[in-house]
Amino acid sequence: MPHLGEIISLIVALSWTVTALFADKASHRLGSMTTNVIRLVLASVFLAVILWIGLGHPYPVYADGKAWAWLAASAVVGYVFGDWCLFNCYLYIGARFGQLLMTLAPPMAAIAGWLILGETLTWKSMFAMGVTLCGIAISILSRGEGYHVRLTLPLKGVLLGLGAGLGQGVGLVLSKVGMEHYATLVPADAPAAMDTLLPFASTMIRAIVGSLGFLLLMTLQRQTSQLKAAFHDRRGMGYALIVTLFGPVLGVSLSLMAVHYTSAGIASTLMALTPVFILIPCAFIYHQRISLREVLGVVVSVTGVALFFLL
Repeated sequence: MPHLGEIISLIVALSWTVTALFADKASHRLGSMTTNVIRLVLASVFLAVILWIGLGHPYPVYADGKAWAWLAASAVVGYVFGDWCLFNCYLYIGARFGQLLMTLAPPMAAIAGWLILGETLTWKSMFAMGVTLCGIAISILSRGEGYHVRLTLPLKGVLLGLGAGLGQGVGLVLSKVGMEHYATLVPADAPAAMDTLLPFASTMIRAIVGSLGFLLLMTLQRQTSQLKAAFHDRRGMGYALIVTLFGPVLGVSLSLMAVHYTSAGIASTLMALTPVFILIPCAFIYHQRISLREVLGVVVSVTGVALFFLL
């Protein structure tokens, strides 16, 4: 089928749009940490089933302590810090602006790759970062009295969004290190499906550690009663289930499939269209007013992400 990878990439962007919208709803009903615990525990269960079917083992087979350590670090940075910031960001500025700020993840990943892995940070990458930042600035900044510039959103929400982009970007680099080490541990006689399912096994490690991290935070903050109460909120649990299916399970699976059928640059660019797609339900379903300036900012920001991958 022609352009199958591109079609799958667009489906991934739509899947992550659904995830963002329902994560916003779940966070408001259940709380951000409760939603993350439920989401990651459910994701671990679904991933265990996938590994069991594909490999005959419902756990990350062949992974050693070093692989667990790198992937655990990526979970703490990407899930516990990054997703905590993202889901709390939804509470202050909503899914629409939260996803816009998430376009900072690729530039953050590039900087982290340069610092941690010694990857080259070219002038083209820096130009793309600048375009992305300009797009975000257009959407969230406006001119006040005189020549002063002011935020159109709560500062706390913007800072949480920035933290989410930072956590996702750095977490991605750490997970790359962990996956590359994990790949060296796979024996030659391993099932053929292991090559395809290696990212799923890595994601399962991250989901397990992430859920434990959020449980620890809830325990320290004495919020475990919220987790118990969540199981009595059927609608909230339904939202959390949708977030799990369209996020860690369906979104991750299809994103891996997309890069199999098309180049990673094209796939990544199309999957970064979530901030554009999310404008439609926000406008027509939730009746949120969207200004032309905000639309322009989203388009410029997504263009920056495209330049980042395609230059």
